[in-house]
Amino acid sequence: METYSLFFLVALAIGGVAWVFVYPVLSGERQAERRKASVARSQPVAARTMRVAQKSRRDQIEGTLKELEVRQKKAKRLPLSVKLMQAGLDWSKRRFIMTAGLFGFVVFLVSLFILGAGPLPALAFGFAAGCGIPLWLLKFLKKRREAKFLNNFPDAVDVIVRGIKAGLPLLDSLKLIATESEEPIRSEIRGIVDTQTFGIPIGEACLRLYERMPVAEANFFGIVVSIQQRAGGNLSETLGNLSRVLRDRKKMKSKIQAMSMEAKASAAIIGSLPPVVMALVYFTSPSYIELLWIEPLGRVMLGCCAVWMSIGVLVMRKMINFDF
Repeated sequence: METYSLFFLVALAIGGVAWVFVYPVLSGERQAERRKASVARSQPVAARTMRVAQKSRRDQIEGTLKELEVRQKKAKRLPLSVKLMQAGLDWSKRRFIMTAGLFGFVVFLVSLFILGAGPLPALAFGFAAGCGIPLWLLKFLKKRREAKFLNNFPDAVDVIVRGIKAGLPLLDSLKLIATESEEPIRSEIRGIVDTQTFGIPIGEACLRLYERMPVAEANFFGIVVSIQQRAGGNLSETLGNLSRVLRDRKKMKSKIQAMSMEAKASAAIIGSLPPVVMALVYFTSPSYIELLWIEPLGRVMLGCCAVWMSIGVLVMRKMINFDF
């Protein structure tokens, strides 16, 4: 009985193995599965071409963004010539340094002979005036020029979009803006056109706009044009989307400024209240407040109050200075 049972189990195992490995070959099921797999793996030529094109475009976009990131890291510390260019001044470095030195020397003479300050305080005033005020003026001119640029740049992008939709090339649309637009849009776009005439690709020329006008909107424009020139695409639609983004950013900026004006007014009142009260007390009863700068303890208290007030003003400025 055990022999029959063992024989039955062995036969059953051999039949199962034959069913699994031999039957698909004899019945043609394996060939059918191979044919199905080959049909499933095969792709149309257009689909393969589109996938390769999308991969190539993605690689080009990634390369462009990496180049921009490297360029922005290198442009953190700008030379004086670039700062003069961003401020809209056509001065040379030598002229700016000589003007700053002459202004500092004049302040030194005024502090020494007219105001009656000592040599060291007069030298400190002259050094601060010669180094601080010109750089502050450069920063002020740069901010004012950037504000004018951002105010008119969405309209300039709309003109480019209309020109492209009408059939004009991108370069002709830029030339139209370079002749008809207002400053500083006109000079910046003219710089792109002049750079392109020297043989530099128009995408690279648009990327250089960010070096002369370091705002995010100019960087967006350069990236869009550069990527379109390398990877292709509908430029009018892309620039139209960019124009809507620029206008939305402008609206958001105006909204943030309007909402922050109350905090700025409150900070201005709180910061100016102690000096105003001090001046009023001095004019009404000078002997009452003169102890602050006559007595040694009063001078120490006055210095501590000045330090605390400065810290408070800086904290309030940090709280109301929104980055947008």
